[in-house]
Amino acid sequence: MPDPLIYIVEDDTNILEIETYALKGNGFLIKGFDRALPFYEALTAEMPDLVLLDIMLPDEDGMKILKKLRNRQDTRRLPVIMVTAKSSEIDTVKGLDAGADDYITKPFGVMELISRVKALLRRSGRRPASDKIELDELILDPDKRLCLSDGAVVELTYKEFELLQYLMINAGIVVKRDMLMDQIWGMDYEGESRTLDAHIKSLRKKLGVSGSHIKTVRNVGYMIS
Repeated sequence: MPDPLIYIVEDDTNILEIETYALKGNGFLIKGFDRALPFYEALTAEMPDLVLLDIMLPDEDGMKILKKLRNRQDTRRLPVIMVTAKSSEIDTVKGLDAGADDYITKPFGVMELISRVKALLRRSGRRPASDKIELDELILDPDKRLCLSDGAVVELTYKEFELLQYLMINAGIVVKRDMLMDQIWGMDYEGESRTLDAHIKSLRKKLGVSGSHIKTVRNVGYMIS
């Protein structure tokens, strides 16, 4: 069975890149569009399993696009998640009233995005991607909280697992230290950032040979490749 296909309609290249890397790393096929017209043309050629739709676009408002999708017979039930910088309650209500299945506001965490996408695919009866994240001999199964390195089970603490998962979701991307601290420990965490270094050191040791995938980018953060 082919991997689920997601269309991302987003004119911010940085956000599109983040969404694409994160979703591809979790078993999705991605096609990105920065305007409405090429998106409509792609729908004619191939129907996706889900659409991530930004509201603020250069050629047509995302709300108008959504209404058109809901008025078309072939896209009436197509799962759509609205993605926007607007966060007021009235904007959320407008999006849902227009037919959006879910709503996520910028800035958002990639794990939240992936969770929302998979949940909507399950609710809609479409094909969710495998929850397993794989990188060569390293396999992570978030549902079972299981980590395998070269076939052997690796016992990780809760924070170690969350940290490794976040790095693997963002494989190939340098993740800044403050982003890791916010995502794993939360914005209200008052401890020192050396906590992050200690967890990275522990992860590398526990993962053995697979630990070499975790790279330190001096004065910036970490990445897994």
